[in-house]
Amino acid sequence: MNNRIDQPLLNSRNLRWLLIIGVILVGANLRVPLTSAGALVSFIRDDFGISNALAGAITTLPLIAFALLSPFAPKIANKIGMERTIAISLALLIIGILIRSAGAIELLFTGTLLVGLGIAVGNVLIPGIIKMNFPFKIGLMTGLYAIVMNVFGALGSGLSIPIATSGSFGWRGSLVIWSGLVLITLLIWLPQLMKKHDAKKKINNQKIGGMLRSPLAWKITVFMGAQSLIFYTLITWLPTILTANGYDIHLAGWGVFIFQFASIPFTFIIPVIADRMKNQVMLAFVCSGLILAGIIGLLAGLSELSMLWVVFLGIGNGSAFSLSMMFFTLRTKDGYEAAELSGMAQSLGYLLAAVGPVLVGGLQDITGSWTLPLAMMALFAIVMLIMGVASGKNKQVSGNL
Repeated sequence: MNNRIDQPLLNSRNLRWLLIIGVILVGANLRVPLTSAGALVSFIRDDFGISNALAGAITTLPLIAFALLSPFAPKIANKIGMERTIAISLALLIIGILIRSAGAIELLFTGTLLVGLGIAVGNVLIPGIIKMNFPFKIGLMTGLYAIVMNVFGALGSGLSIPIATSGSFGWRGSLVIWSGLVLITLLIWLPQLMKKHDAKKKINNQKIGGMLRSPLAWKITVFMGAQSLIFYTLITWLPTILTANGYDIHLAGWGVFIFQFASIPFTFIIPVIADRMKNQVMLAFVCSGLILAGIIGLLAGLSELSMLWVVFLGIGNGSAFSLSMMFFTLRTKDGYEAAELSGMAQSLGYLLAAVGPVLVGGLQDITGSWTLPLAMMALFAIVMLIMGVASGKNKQVSGNL
């Protein structure tokens, strides 16, 4: 009788493939719970009979959660390990998605907050996971993670209303259905918990505080923040801006789709290119310049060229987002340092992002025109260009403490 011991099902090679798939699937869950809810705001508003301002909190609450939790996610991961922290965040995301569709308006906002907290952890820690596990494939893995995040974000926007209006799903069923994707991701991720948390990789408190004293870390943070503000402001107000430029309301609605669709290939291409370059100064200049050109084009009000400006904005924003993710890994020396920089930049970045749509809308209310709001966004694009060029130089944050 042959007493051969079979090879374990989860050997190191299989675990690595599961990690690759897991990282990609985590990326798939980082926008779709937000974009799916954003597309259904009018359904939710009418069902509960709430104001537009209160309905807007469905989008704003997760951004506030990002800002509040992002600085603490690396510290939690430092104590229990990145893999366990991400698994807990996925479980929290499932709970949040289910609670926000459970019934009462209090549950809607409680669940929305939990969704934001769950996503915040993935946003912060995935760059660190990539840095630790794929040091020679940082560009490729960042590109795959970013493109899947954007593709599923677009799917969330596009599919939610058809699902909600088909059969007996309604807006609640349309939101709950995405919990299945999170559950699959969690099951794929669970084998990573077999890894032992290496205490030697922990960063000390001096380095945590030192990140705030790094000029380079602050430059990357401002670059990330300006990009986030411009992105979320355009997601909110682009159709209205295009309508003011003479577009039909239905065609203007397609502007947001084109804006997101144009970014998709560049969210993959830019990290791969950036990883092969000695520095990323030119990339930062080009992506910021495209955003600035797009805003100035909209400011000029030439309706026949408006969609060209939207494409410029989509390419620029997609490129800048991926480049900021690369800065977290290229400007740090290990995964935990990358997570610290990611937490700092995303915390302040999403605070700015939450302010942007409100500030721009308020300026339009006061002036009755989009001239001043667009001029303010152009100013942020200039700041983004300056900070991006400075961040693109081949330095590390630890050398700037």
